[in-house]
Amino acid sequence: MAKDFYKLLRPQKPDHYNNSIEPWRVIHDWNLGFFDGNAVKYICRSGRKTGKGNKRSDDLRKALENLFEEYQKQLSLEKEISDGE
Repeated sequence: MAKDFYKLLRPQKPDHYNNSIEPWRVIHDWNLGFFDGNAVKYICRSGRKTGKGNKRSDDLRKALENLFEEYQKQLSLEKEISDGE
């Protein structure tokens, strides 16, 4: 019964996510946050999407944008900590 429920909840996986290691497992197992997780997702699928207008550079840019957001967040947290000392 649990397997049937799991199948029902799992979305269809596009071809660009058919890797031996699934991004969501990495995100979950490494306990990544929103921005880090998105970066992993975009890196894993970069160069694998098919169709017109799907460029690897677009996914890499999105990964960088998410990493930059995480970087900014981390800098802010570190500043709060150092200001409190």
